[in-house]
Amino acid sequence: METAVPLPPTPPELPEGVAPRWPAWYAGVGFVVALVGTLIAVGIVAAATGATSDEDNPTFTVVATLMQSVVFIGTAVLFASRTRRPKLWHFGLRRTRLWPAVGWAALGLFSFYLLAAIYTAAVQPDAEQTVAQDLGADEGTLGLIAAGFMVVCVAPVAEEFFFRGFFYRALRSRYAVWAAALIDGLLFGVIHWDFSSGGLLILPPLAALGVMFCLVFERTGSLYPVIALHAINNAVAFAVQAEGGGVSAVFGPLMVIGCMLVPRLMRPAPALA
Repeated sequence: METAVPLPPTPPELPEGVAPRWPAWYAGVGFVVALVGTLIAVGIVAAATGATSDEDNPTFTVVATLMQSVVFIGTAVLFASRTRRPKLWHFGLRRTRLWPAVGWAALGLFSFYLLAAIYTAAVQPDAEQTVAQDLGADEGTLGLIAAGFMVVCVAPVAEEFFFRGFFYRALRSRYAVWAAALIDGLLFGVIHWDFSSGGLLILPPLAALGVMFCLVFERTGSLYPVIALHAINNAVAFAVQAEGGGVSAVFGPLMVIGCMLVPRLMRPAPALA
């Protein structure tokens, strides 16, 4: 009697007739539209509050970051709606098998940290990210909590929805896995690079992180494991950069638990042929 062999996980590029196949140009044009939309939205906020992006104003930075998240998600939905009325599972917000997803996520995170450690030891990049401080993590307890919420909770959801759920999926309609992942990872690294501080050597690890997220998404077919990975990475970074170990210890596990439970409560996506 033959033993049934488990089917491989469903990749994010769903077959035609089951979910819309977004053209590859959606990715590039959508990215530009999202950037321009962010600049406009932040400009409106600055004009309304009298603040400027050059000021040391954590409240303005938090609001601007929140506006960027809304614009990026809105841009993805806007472009997706040109093909078909978008649903959450079109962007990868769908169920997947739990333990294979845990395995791929653990492998991805371990591989990234190993490569990052080797790269840091060999190159010793001197640039440091100051996102936590810019968001007001050093402005008292309330500032620390607000900054931690933005870094560990808001950013992973918004960025994964756009970069993996929309941008990467659009690229996969034309490019192979590694080509699409490298393009996605490079742009992901660029938007996280602090141009004002220089330090170009910090860009490769950021890009590698984006590539790793793409590969985990590819193997699991779901955005939830990637959001959880992103939250874990940000929680660790926030704990180190802002000495926010307590905040990370709360928000990080909550995000992981949410990414495990929410898919179980969702209606299953249509079965694939």
